[in-house]
Amino acid sequence: MRGRELRGELDAFLAETEQELVAFRRDLHMHPELAFAEYRTTQRIADRLTAAGLTPSVLPRGTGLICDVGNGDGPTVALRADIDALPLQDEKDVPYRSTVPGACHACGHDVHTTVLLGTSIFLAQQAAAGLLPGRVRLIFQPAEELPGGALEVMAHGGISGVDRIFGLHCDPRVDVGQLGLRSGPITSACDKLVVRVSGPGGHTARPHLTADLVFALAKILTELPAALSRRVDPRSSLSLVWGRVEAGSAANAIPDDGIAEGTIRCLDENAWHAAPDLIKALLESVAGAYGVEAVMDYTRGVPPVVNDEVSVEMLAEAAERALGAGAVVPTQQSLGGEDFAWYLESIPGAFARLGTRSPDGVTYDIHQGTFDVDEKAIAMGVRVMATTALTALWDVGPLDSISTAMA
Repeated sequence: MRGRELRGELDAFLAETEQELVAFRRDLHMHPELAFAEYRTTQRIADRLTAAGLTPSVLPRGTGLICDVGNGDGPTVALRADIDALPLQDEKDVPYRSTVPGACHACGHDVHTTVLLGTSIFLAQQAAAGLLPGRVRLIFQPAEELPGGALEVMAHGGISGVDRIFGLHCDPRVDVGQLGLRSGPITSACDKLVVRVSGPGGHTARPHLTADLVFALAKILTELPAALSRRVDPRSSLSLVWGRVEAGSAANAIPDDGIAEGTIRCLDENAWHAAPDLIKALLESVAGAYGVEAVMDYTRGVPPVVNDEVSVEMLAEAAERALGAGAVVPTQQSLGGEDFAWYLESIPGAFARLGTRSPDGVTYDIHQGTFDVDEKAIAMGVRVMATTALTALWDVGPLDSISTAMA
């Protein structure tokens, strides 16, 4: 691949399509759809891919789609974007403000989708010109915020035959024109825990004749997080934080049931896999000491996103070529969850953070109704994703080989 020619082709492509892509992003922003309800969004994507000469395949639920570019010869690289919005009110005063009450693209999925759409159109042109040395699998995934959309994609063969996968997420703490990268874990696991405690109940004057359920529940609330800090390697950052507690209705009556709900976050994949059995054992130990019965409902969320080192090198090489020297910046591991992790448990790949902040501009935060982006980030994302896909197709081996192929 000739790097300078690719850069020139991307320049010409974006000169023609950047305004169309910005308009597409604004349309999605005005019409956000929640997890597994992204019917309009899916249709808009499918229509534009079809117009580009591609053949998208909508997932069985009717939301989200998969589309291949190029033939089956050579390696297959997947690019993924998530398409769902959040159940938040849009608080921005902009022409493209959400028209759907209680729904808003407050996490940048409209940008991710538009970046992948632009990348898809460019790669379709490359394939038509005989310049695509393999196949690119486009994954427009539903329901990342639920989460669960990644599992839906995988259940229907979305990553079958794929050698490597890449994705990105808006980062409002990084300037436009920069890409945040990290090898190894880049997000956290996030699970939900519900503990239901029951006992015979009784009078607060005679706690010794019954099981003091509120006291036992308080011990569970304090002892479980404390015990975890001593039973798990602290470098894994396994943490249990309670968010809801409820028990009783009268000051002088010991209740017969109570409930506590919280979240478990973890930076280490091995500790995440071991967490449910460990927490169950600790819970039974504490509850048994106070004569109450405790039942645990542990709901898996997502594992940590663990970036493959070679894939990160490919992204870094592509970003430097597409955006210029100094475009790659280090990024920290986040305690947020991301279901891109499910793909990386099956195939190698990497997840990047796309800068969306205007230099010297406002630093918005995701998952807030005021969130917005500098729309120049869309073209930057297309440059990175297209160059990354071609980099990976030309050579799925070490970075030295990639550099030689791209020279």
